[in-house]
Amino acid sequence: MAVLPIVPGNLLKMSSIQKLKDLTNHQLSFFPKEIFDQNNLEILYLDQNQLSEVPDDIIKLKNLKKLSFYHNFLTFLPANFFEITSLESVNVSCNKISSFSEEIGKLKNLQVLDIQHNKLTALPESLGILINLRFLYLADNQLTFLPSSCENLTNLLYLNLSDNYFSSLPDFLGNLSNLIELRVYENSLSSLPESFGKLVSLKEFHAMNNRLQTLPISFGNLINLRKLILQNNVLEYLPETIGDLCHLTDLDLRSNKLTCLPKAIGNLTSLRLLDLRDNLLTILPSSLQSLSSLEKLDLRFNKQLILPSWFHELEQKGCTIFV
Repeated sequence: MAVLPIVPGNLLKMSSIQKLKDLTNHQLSFFPKEIFDQNNLEILYLDQNQLSEVPDDIIKLKNLKKLSFYHNFLTFLPANFFEITSLESVNVSCNKISSFSEEIGKLKNLQVLDIQHNKLTALPESLGILINLRFLYLADNQLTFLPSSCENLTNLLYLNLSDNYFSSLPDFLGNLSNLIELRVYENSLSSLPESFGKLVSLKEFHAMNNRLQTLPISFGNLINLRKLILQNNVLEYLPETIGDLCHLTDLDLRSNKLTCLPKAIGNLTSLRLLDLRDNLLTILPSSLQSLSSLEKLDLRFNKQLILPSWFHELEQKGCTIFV
């Protein structure tokens, strides 16, 4: 391992009681060894540098709570890294990490883990030990599945699986009943598990650019859902239970294969945005007149659509309609 350099100048004016150090964008290619003298350091930012490895001496920073290596050249994390059990937030996004050690299970205080934009093909089973995790960022890797132990991550509030290679989501996903936001866009999903309806805390679901053909009937159980983004799938119809999403404000269905809409869509009285662009719609249910909160309705690029006579009533209520 290369000798760690002493950083000149004022770059590291650090007292032994300093709790935060920000070395973002300092063109560092090695770890400044002075950092390891800071026993009380709790927050360390080394973002946007040129670091290719983390030295074993990282273990000396036993009080670290937040550590960020965003946008470097790391290919792995040393075993000692996972001995810093005080860590609550770790960001190693935008690196070149291809695998994670099972030792990650030692970080039992971890609440935020950001490992998106790397080269991961699988995750360790020990990830499921991190039951205090609240935010898990896994986007833009090469993942095809989640380890079964992830069913234990019941305190998760945010999960991002976007831009991976998932063709399905696990049934245990329904166990994550505290999840507020789920992002799965840019995958190869053709369906969602029936257990999806157990995500009763979910407020946002982003699934654009997949291959979804339909939604499970249980989808109507997501009564706290506010935003539903299903752009660019192959949906041919929606279940009647879609009308049970009483708090839904944004529904994006553009670029699908919808030929009709369920009558129950008129029950979405909180809906403000309804985007139906680029589908195969020919008629619209009269129940759309009941969407009293609707501000924008986009129907462009439905070439066979017959416009109903009651359209002007929606416009009179303040809805902008694009046809």
